[in-house]
Formats: sequence, structure tokens, C-alpha cells
Amino acid sequence: MELTVSDLAVARGGVAVLTGIGFSLRAGEALVLRGPNGIGKTTLLRSLAGLQPRLSGQVSLPADDMAYAGHADALKSVLTVAENLRFWAQIYGAPAIAPALGAMELTGLADRPAQNLSAGQKRRLGLARLMLTGRSLWLLDEPTVSLDTASAGLFADMLRGHLGGGGMALLASHIDLGLPEARVMDLFAFRANPTAPAAHRSGFDEAFA
Repeated sequence: MELTVSDLAVARGGVAVLTGIGFSLRAGEALVLRGPNGIGKTTLLRSLAGLQPRLSGQVSLPADDMAYAGHADALKSVLTVAENLRFWAQIYGAPAIAPALGAMELTGLADRPAQNLSAGQKRRLGLARLMLTGRSLWLLDEPTVSLDTASAGLFADMLRGHLGGGGMALLASHIDLGLPEARVMDLFAFRANPTAPAAHRSGFDEAFA
């Protein structure tokens, strides 16, 4: 399995924010998006996930091979932790929710309604859903928001397991998840603003730190 993105342009509010984006990911690889707030990290992830239209470009994987985790946790507040995961398991055809509960240390909270969870617990539940999707590419927009250090470590372990099983990950994150093998791409090089300094618009190679 491989993701290849070429000459991609994405827009926010009908205005191009990033153009000429190109990169590839193979099984077991992760790519971290960097750039200041507002540069277009969320727009790029949502465009790849098929949640908003792309202006142009080619993406080798269909959206059905991708799982997106954005700022919302995608929970039904009146359902319990286990019921929320069973709901997603039925949608994706996952055989069991126990591995997802265990990965994010939610087993002891399985019978608690989601509306009674703390912000961090809700985030852990939203991220646990990823394990049920069976999708090869995880698109992650600031996945560790609301997580303490221990919970961020749980997520990092879950992500390593996904990569170790041949999965891929593209993520926007301001914290170090302890993935030294992950590449980093600076989106400044792909800004649509024509007044950007030439030194930052010279091509794909300079985009990687």
C-alpha cells in the first residue's frame, strides 16, 4: 500500500491556501505536517479525507482507505464508551472492541456514558475509534489535544502499532510523539501566497526538515 500525492492544491473559503503539494508514503511510514497556525494543515487533511473538494492534483488512495480524526471526537453523548465503540465497529465491520478499549485504557470506563467523561477521556475514546476502521491511512489533526502526557504516550503506542502493522499516518501535531523515523514536511514551502520569499518556494526538497 502506498499514498502518492502530486501537484495538489487546496482551498479554504474558496481561496487557495496551499498549492503544488507533492509527497509519498509507503506502508509503515509517518509524515508530520508543520507550519504556523492558519497555514492550511487542517484544510489539507480534510481535503485528502474527501471532506472538502480539492482545487487540483492527484491522490493515489481513495478516501475509503483513509480514517480522519479531527478536532471533534465523533461521540454520541448518551451512549456509553463501549456502545460508542460498538457503533463504529458495526459501521466498519470490526470483529471486536476490546483491543481499542485496552489500547487507550478505557476498559474500566466501558459502561460510563460519554457525556460523563472528562475532555481527555473523550479524546481517548475518539482516538480509539481509529483501531476499528481497518483503514490503511490515518489522517490526524492535532490528535493529542486534551491529552495529558500519559495519554499521549498511549496514543503514540497505538500509532506505532498501526505503523508496525503496515499502516501509514499523516498528522499535524505540535508535540513530539517519539517517532524518530517520521519525516517532517514544512507547509510553508507550498503557500499559495505569491509574495512568499523565493527561498521558501524553491521546491519539494526544501519542504522537508
